[in-house]
Amino acid sequence: MDKTVEQLIEQLAREHVLPLEGYEYLVAHQSPEAAEVLATFAVRERHAHYGNRVFIRGLIEVSSYCRNDCYYCGLRASNRSCKRYRLSNEQILACVDKGYDLGFRTFVMQGGEDARFSEERVASLVRAIKEAYPDCAVTLSLGEYPRKTYAAWRAAGADRYLLRHETADPAYYAQIHPTDMSFERRMECLQWLSELGFAVGAGFMVGAPGQTSAHLAADLKFIERFKPEMCGIGPFVPHHATPYADRPAGTLAQTCYLLSIIRLIHPPVLLPATTALGTIEDGGREKGILAGANVVMPNLSPADTRAKYEIYDNKLATGVESAEGLAELDVRMHAIGYRIVVDRGDTCTTKETA
Repeated sequence: MDKTVEQLIEQLAREHVLPLEGYEYLVAHQSPEAAEVLATFAVRERHAHYGNRVFIRGLIEVSSYCRNDCYYCGLRASNRSCKRYRLSNEQILACVDKGYDLGFRTFVMQGGEDARFSEERVASLVRAIKEAYPDCAVTLSLGEYPRKTYAAWRAAGADRYLLRHETADPAYYAQIHPTDMSFERRMECLQWLSELGFAVGAGFMVGAPGQTSAHLAADLKFIERFKPEMCGIGPFVPHHATPYADRPAGTLAQTCYLLSIIRLIHPPVLLPATTALGTIEDGGREKGILAGANVVMPNLSPADTRAKYEIYDNKLATGVESAEGLAELDVRMHAIGYRIVVDRGDTCTTKETA
């Protein structure tokens, strides 16, 4: 292993901070040996904060309508072949009921930026879930909205908000988004969410078209500074109806390498092993857990809508990816030494004593 890489890993494990050029060097000099050492340190930190627990989130994909036209996403507004749907309030609440019975204690309402999910409608859904299940956490992942809308959702009882920053480099943000979307606006939204008391989730794609080691280093430095409670990263996977249809996918190896680095930067972070990991390789989710992740998000959406929420090609939505596959997921986690727990899965700010 490169001597400088070895020194950087040791510094990161000890201090949880590197200079920007240190992150760039670490990303640019990825190797199987470096990945193994990083994973060892990352798992140690993960166990110090969370033991061998894996938290589950019940994912409800509420709408495939989106006003945005992001170049990498299959739900982009200009994709006329996308099979659009939006769930009714009754369908969403039925998903929550089913999920609670299965053992979920966190529900994630995720969707494109759909105007039909108005400030009051989402607030009423959050209130209904919290009234029915006060022991549960509600997470929203609905995109960019005015501060007053976020405030209304927080007041209604929403606990967490996921808004991937996508990239911490303004020029690269402009490269992968249309001109009506703004890096500054995305950062402003993240700041509002934090100020309003949400547990905030950021994140980025790995191996996206045109992405460099410098771009990824900027993402890592952003995670270091912002310290989100959650960080969702996953490999870029192309969609046939986007400008990036013919671009190669990101790799499992690089994603797991970065998962380990993020765990060392911010040890208490809630770090998902995403569906995209399982999509690009069988057993990918387990490899994400072994790299330092500690969250999985099985799909609670109605079975007839799951395939329609096609943000990238061949997205998994059945089997172990589904809420119904929870027993199989538990078996898989036990096979690698971990266990699924019935828990809200809040961020742990202190190390375990046991």
